[in-house]
Amino acid sequence: FNPSTTIKYSIPKLSFVTIKIYDVLGSEVATLVNEEKSVGTYEVTWDASGFSGGVSAKGGYASGVYLYRLQAGNYVETKKMILIK
Repeated sequence: FNPSTTIKYSIPKLSFVTIKIYDVLGSEVATLVNEEKSVGTYEVTWDASGFSGGVSAKGGYASGVYLYRLQAGNYVETKKMILIK
């Protein structure tokens, strides 16, 4: 993706949801969602050009592999994303 990507997800029951972005070293670089969500389908956008989730990364994020971790209740999923500038 370049410079942003959209993560779509569905919640089958009321759950506290977190979506966090990590670099390949395991360091957290952004938190996109950190709140209770009701049943439904949602989407959140990660803008890697330098402003994401209220946090500014000067000059944006470097090209490379990033992981996002979605946790909703007991459900956890991690997926890989590649940022190419």
